[in-house]
Parts: sequence; structure tokens; C-alpha cells
Amino acid sequence: MLGKLSLDSLPHDPIVLASLVGAGIAGLAVVAAITKFKLWGYLWKEWFTSVDHKKIGAMYLIVAFVMLLRGFSDAVMMRAQQAVAAGGAEGYLPPHHFDQIFTVHGVIMIFFVAMPLITGLMNLVVPLQIGARDVAFPFLNSLSFWLFMSGVALIMISLWVGEFAATGWLAFPPLSGLEYSQSVGMDYYIWALQVSGLGTTLSGINFFITILKMRTPGMPLMKMPVFTWTALVTNLLIIAAFPVLTITLVLLTLDRYLGMHFFTNDGGGNAMLYINLIWIWGHPEVYILVLPAFGVFSEVIATFSRKTLFGYKGMVYATCAIGVLSFLVWLHHFFTMGSGANVNAFFGITTMIISIPTGVKVFNWLFTMYRGRVHFTSPVLWTIGFMITFVIGGMTGVMLAIPAIDFVVHNSLFLVAHFHNVIIGAVVFGMFAGITYWFPKMFGFKLDETWGKRAFWCWFIGFYVAFMPLYALGFMGATRRMQSYPNMDYQPLFIVAAIGSAIIGLGILCQVIQFAVSIRDRKKNVDLTGDPWDARTQEWETTSPVQFYNFAVLPKGEELDGFWYRKQRGEAWQRPAKYSDIHMPKNTGTGVVIGAFSLLLGFAMVWHMWVFALIGLAGMIGTFIYRSFDKDVDYWVPAAEVERIENEHRKHLVAQGLVKNEVKA
Repeated sequence: MLGKLSLDSLPHDPIVLASLVGAGIAGLAVVAAITKFKLWGYLWKEWFTSVDHKKIGAMYLIVAFVMLLRGFSDAVMMRAQQAVAAGGAEGYLPPHHFDQIFTVHGVIMIFFVAMPLITGLMNLVVPLQIGARDVAFPFLNSLSFWLFMSGVALIMISLWVGEFAATGWLAFPPLSGLEYSQSVGMDYYIWALQVSGLGTTLSGINFFITILKMRTPGMPLMKMPVFTWTALVTNLLIIAAFPVLTITLVLLTLDRYLGMHFFTNDGGGNAMLYINLIWIWGHPEVYILVLPAFGVFSEVIATFSRKTLFGYKGMVYATCAIGVLSFLVWLHHFFTMGSGANVNAFFGITTMIISIPTGVKVFNWLFTMYRGRVHFTSPVLWTIGFMITFVIGGMTGVMLAIPAIDFVVHNSLFLVAHFHNVIIGAVVFGMFAGITYWFPKMFGFKLDETWGKRAFWCWFIGFYVAFMPLYALGFMGATRRMQSYPNMDYQPLFIVAAIGSAIIGLGILCQVIQFAVSIRDRKKNVDLTGDPWDARTQEWETTSPVQFYNFAVLPKGEELDGFWYRKQRGEAWQRPAKYSDIHMPKNTGTGVVIGAFSLLLGFAMVWHMWVFALIGLAGMIGTFIYRSFDKDVDYWVPAAEVERIENEHRKHLVAQGLVKNEVKA
């Protein structure tokens, strides 16, 4: 009945036990606080069952930040281990535990930090920028989130029940096969990624259709804000790439569970098939993460330079070019694996070519700032920090695109430094800039600028202290994933890298303080219209925080940066001739239920609990069928209620001095 699950599956390692106790205490404290303030009903009705894209986006971002704390703690443990494990010293992490930590660190940071950060921002911003009241399929949006949460739960459970994979974050065979990974760690990896990946694929389809079909009347594609363009290309990449990941994991699952031999050489398979498939997904994945960040920087730098974005069409074409070229570079990840000179040359050239549209973007951002009235707010600091850091990462990427250089530094810490140079410099900095910029749209007040700037400087300085030494270590011959090393010359640089991770930790602490201070002072930092940011695009025409229906009257989309231009012309707010009833989707707990059944399915498959696995699968399918027959899924907001809400909001604007007059349409 319980399959392989037994008392021996519970943790015995003192570090894991300490984390279990700490997590248990924190969890009980949260439950106690929610119970004390009687918030369970509110959370269920207004958040957990919500199909409002703004609340779903906020939940993605909250979970991403929590998982950032988990993934960063793994990074600190790795750096501390490598700082002390020199010259024959074993350090404090046994090899098998160290292998699990660097695997789960990569998995969490890519799938459960970076992906929910971009999905959360797209949820919040895209419908507002295109003048839509919600996404195309609101229930599917909720379902995607709760499938993602099931993956999060499986990753967290693996810390305390059983173990996680010890294969590296891409789980190359034969190491990930049953012969070399007989524990449940690899199965946790497979099912966490399968369940959350399904949610990501559904999100990609949802947003792709939303952008194509839900734009406000009059908004052509070439009048969409740049962030929406990057979201469109990103979701097209998700639709094309994530099914490849799904199939790859299915084949690996068949190898492990049914004794097939897709990736075992001695059984007629080929491990290189897996490596090709995983990187055909994996390199577009890099641009799935980076492109939305590029969109954020475009919005931020135009707003705070008080100028229109330089080269809008060039930005759009560069984004599309990156989307196409992202599928033509995957083989540069295995230049050393015997593909031959001609193949290596082709993929080296395509890798260099993809840097051209990226360079176009960097120059456009610089030209936007040129002769602009740049206000050095924290989103701008994140953007400038990105440009400096990303250019360095891009140059090292072009170096790695040369097969001869790649033969020297392949699988070394040089590669680790390059990858983090790109992902932290672009994705993390970009998402923090976007969260700060659009935070008023979620919660109605701005984040504290002082603590935001302190967080930036700690992250920026900490990054260089943590990762520049890795470039040098790579040239010295230090390879990835070393639990210990005999060469004492490595240790000083590893110690510097550990100090850098501690500085980044101070940056995360500053962000926690920033949120706390901002919540405390929220009445002082109320932002009702976005005017303090000199906001530009469609989303700033809404209230802050945005009403549940987004727009009382759908905006006109014929003009790029229309809100900004209307402010420059000093146009008064126009009251519509009359308000109309608004059609909205109802909240539903179906997504939560399907997510819970998917968690049961994943956990049961990990431990070979076949009865529970069948219950989980049947529950998912049955609940979805039940939902498809439910006709009570939407409602109408009466025009009188819409007008009452709008009048109340305008009173606040007049009281704040932000609206002096109004005219009838």
C-alpha cells in the first residue's frame, strides 16, 4: 500500500533535521497567525480560489521569493563547503549530500524562482497593457498556478522525506538512469518537473491566445507595449519548447519504471538522444527567462528617461529574431562531445549571430537614456546594473561560442560564472526592477526607495565578488560540482566567492526589510494613478491597486504610450457617457483540488504507491470533467456598481490633487 515508503525514508542527517525543525516552526507560526487573525476564509475566497490574473500574478511572485530564500540557502551551503574543503579537508557536507544540494539549487532557481517570477509579472501586466479584463482562460490560469504549486510541494517534501536527485540540474543519463540513481531522488525530480511543466505549458497557451485575441479594439500588434511583445515571443517559445521537456522526461520515466532503453547504450538506446532533447528545450528556456526581463527594462528606461523608447520597431524585430535563433544554438552546449568540426562551426556561428539582436537592444536602451532626464530610481539602478553585468556575460558567452575556447573551459567554473552572469544580471535584476515598477498596480502603494537601493547595491557588489573569482578558477582548471579539492591555490578565491554570496544575502535581507517598511508606511506611499512614475503605457490608466474588472470602459489602443501623451497635452479625465455591465469570471476552487490530486499523483509515483497514484490521476481527470459541465462560471457586474466604484476613486484623485477637472465624453 505504501510502496517503498518507510520510517527509514525520514531524515537522519543533522543538517536536514535542523532544516525540518526550522521549517516546522516557521510553518506553525504562519498557521497560528492566520488562525489568530481569522484569515482562512478571506484567503480561500479572495486568493486561493481567485481567477483574477492580478492576484494569481501576486501569488506567483510571493512563492518565487520564498523559493529564492530556499535556493539561495543551498548556494550559501555550497560556497561555504568549497571555502573550507581544500587540501584533503572534507568540509561539513558529505559528497552525496553536496550532490543533492547543487542539483536542487539549479532546479529551484530555474523552475521555481525564475519561471514564476516571469509568469507572475506577465500575469499582472499583460492583460492591463493590452486593455483586457482578464486572460483568455481565467480558470486555466488558476489551474496552471496550482499545478506549479504541486511541483513546489514535491521539491520541498523531497528535503525531508527521502532525498532529491544527485545528478545535476539537467539529469544527464546514464547517471539519471535506474542503474546509477536507484533512490527516489530522481523520481522526485521527474514528477516535480512534469507537474509544474504542465502548468507552464498551459500558461504559455493561455497568454499566447490572450495577446493575439484579447487586445482592446483598435490596438494593432505594432502598437503593443514592448513588454507585451516580449511576453508574446516568450509564450510562443514555451509552447514550442516545453512539450520537448515533457516528452524527454516521459522517456526517462519509461526507462526507470518499465525497464526500457531509450537512453541506455547497452540496451540499444543512446544517451546523446537525451542530451540533444534536453538542450533543444534548455537553450530556448534561457530566452524564455531573459526576454520578459528585456521587456521590463524597455518599459523602465523609457519611463524614467522621460522619453519615448528609441527604436521601437527595432526592439520588436530584435525580440522576434532572438526567438527564432534561440532554436538554432543548442548544440554549443556539447562542443566537446564529438559532433565534428563542421557541426561545431555552424553552431558557433549561430551562437555569435544571436548576440547581434541582443546588442541592438542594449544600444537602444542607451540611446533612450541619451539626452533624457534620467531619474535614478531603484528600477533604473537595476536596469543600469543589468546592462553592465549582462554585457560582460554576453562577451564571455561569445568566447564560449568559439569551439576551441570551449574545449579549454568546458565543464569548468568559467561556465558557471558565465551562466550566472547572464541569469542573475538579466533575469533576477529584471524581475526586481519590474516588481518595484509595477508594485503599485498590485497593492496600491510604492516600495520604499531607500531600502530598494540598498538591496540593489548589495546584490550588484555581491554578484561581482561571488562570481568574478569563478572565472579565474575556471582558467586555473577548477571544474564544476567539486565537493572538495586538493589544490590549495583554489581556496583563496573560493573564500572570496563565499564572501560574495554573504553580500548577496544582505541584499535579500534588505529586500525583506523593504517589504516590511513599505507595508508599515503604505499610507504615506499611496499611488492612485501612477503619476509619480510619469507612467506611459496602457496599464497606468487603471486605478492602483487595479479594480477586479481592470477597466470600467475599455481603453483605446491606437496610440503607443497613449497615457503619457495625454498627460503631456494636459487632457482632462473623460467620464464616459454611460457605464455598461461588465462580464467577469467567478472564483473557483477547482484548480486547488486538481493541484492537490496532482500532488498526490506525483508523490505516489515517486514512492510506487500505485493505488494512491490511481486515485490522484482519477481525481485530476474527474475534477476537470466536473468543471467542464459547470455552467455557473461567470457573472455580470451591474453598470451602477461600476459607476459607484469609479466615482469613489475619482473622489480620492480630487482629494489628492491629481485630477482637477473632468469632462463628459
